[in-house]
Amino acid sequence: MTEAVARWIEHHAHRLSTSDPAAPLADLEPLGGIVGDAEVVAVGASIRQSRELSVLSHRIVRFLVEEKGFRSLALEGDDAARLGLDEHIRTGAGDPRAMLSGARSFWQSEEILDVIGWMRSFNRRNPGDPVRFAGAPEVSLVDGLAGIERSLAEGTIRWHERTADKIVYWGGLAHTAVGDPRTVSSSSPPETHRNAGGYLREHFGADYVSIGLTFHHGSAPYRIPAPPAEFADAVLGATELNAYLLDLRTDGPAPVRAWLDAPSKTRLIGPEYDADDDAAYHLSGGSLAGWFDAVVHAQEITPVGSLRA
Repeated sequence: MTEAVARWIEHHAHRLSTSDPAAPLADLEPLGGIVGDAEVVAVGASIRQSRELSVLSHRIVRFLVEEKGFRSLALEGDDAARLGLDEHIRTGAGDPRAMLSGARSFWQSEEILDVIGWMRSFNRRNPGDPVRFAGAPEVSLVDGLAGIERSLAEGTIRWHERTADKIVYWGGLAHTAVGDPRTVSSSSPPETHRNAGGYLREHFGADYVSIGLTFHHGSAPYRIPAPPAEFADAVLGATELNAYLLDLRTDGPAPVRAWLDAPSKTRLIGPEYDADDDAAYHLSGGSLAGWFDAVVHAQEITPVGSLRA
């Protein structure tokens, strides 16, 4: 089945360029049909420390803002207003590199600094129709990780109700996948509960679009081997494509549809990782097509450019 699915992916996926965040967006045009008239599009990565996935996310943000009218960007897990970043992209005040020193570690990268620079540039060109950061939610710790997931979703919903902005939600795959519920192996012990993506799909329906960013192997900066054969990432990486966009709602032959809808695992790697126990780092409790409307896949990843001394 792996061979048949890989060949189907090669024929139906759209090849992407990952090298330059400022590159033309023509290769992302198929994303317009996937997004449609959605109000919230989530870009969730299986690892935060990858340059390739960060650049792909940046380009998706650009496409959604420039081509689809999105005007708010939610950086999951941080408060851009607290850091001064929202004022910076509006007025140019302050040093964004210094501001990012107070952000969560996974946002302290040259790639995120590039995103902020692009947002400031967009606002200089469009002073009457600026892009902004979404307000950070008040996170509830009462119910542990389950409470955090609910808070993340409620914050996004409240921001949409307050502003009517179309929102790009940039976060981690564990939070953005439509999990109703899903299991996160990186917790100790593993935890199963509805996540932010599950709540957002319940609230917005088809107006919530989930895009999963996956990879096959590389470093970030630790070595990450090829995934176990039973992981969805292994099949996604069994093509001749370096990077691509794949609409998971596309009709396919029975073996392909069965694979997309079958219970699956996909990689989920945080700052702590042991390559010798690679299979332990995953998301489970759902299917690839259940979690995501589309996948953006990179074959090999390298580390982000760290801003940390």
